[in-house]
Amino acid sequence: MKRALRLTLAVTAFAALGGSAFAAPETYVIDGAHTFPRFSYSHLGFTTQLSRFNKTTGKIVFDREAKTGSVDIVIDTKSVDTGFPLFNEHIQGADFLDTATYPTATFKSTAVRFDGDAPAAIEGNLTIKGVTRPVTLAVTSFKAVPHPMLKKDALGANATTKISRTQFNAGKYAPTVGDEVTIDIAVEAIKE
Repeated sequence: MKRALRLTLAVTAFAALGGSAFAAPETYVIDGAHTFPRFSYSHLGFTTQLSRFNKTTGKIVFDREAKTGSVDIVIDTKSVDTGFPLFNEHIQGADFLDTATYPTATFKSTAVRFDGDAPAAIEGNLTIKGVTRPVTLAVTSFKAVPHPMLKKDALGANATTKISRTQFNAGKYAPTVGDEVTIDIAVEAIKE
């Protein structure tokens, strides 16, 4: 009886001390109400125009202990929002996003680099208009804590990268309308 009790206590102690070493990756679902990819570019050198996409889905896998993760995001390109309906249609046309043929853009990570306990950069493949190119998203803010209202684990981040729209077959009017496009994404996700 004493030996069984000692064995039980030893196993319990080992589990308590070593449990974090065996932490499993956690999956978070993108919160579409608080996730918005935005893009900006020079318009004829007069201004920097800013637009966004209103519908984004996907998942994020995060393992703080192992310092690993993955990101899989799908952007509904038909949800482009320039603030002007006629221009939304123009951006969806064949010369730009060609949403009739390519209704989504995707980002799939290939590596997540950490600085301490937080992701600092996410390397991956961005696909726009059927063209896939490697990009690195610089993570400018990151937080993983229980959501104060939903009472579930949640995470949020802001990240940015720059691309050349001509490399994605969307270069009409370049360079008069800027070829370089800055993509910023504010993303929030809730644990499954």
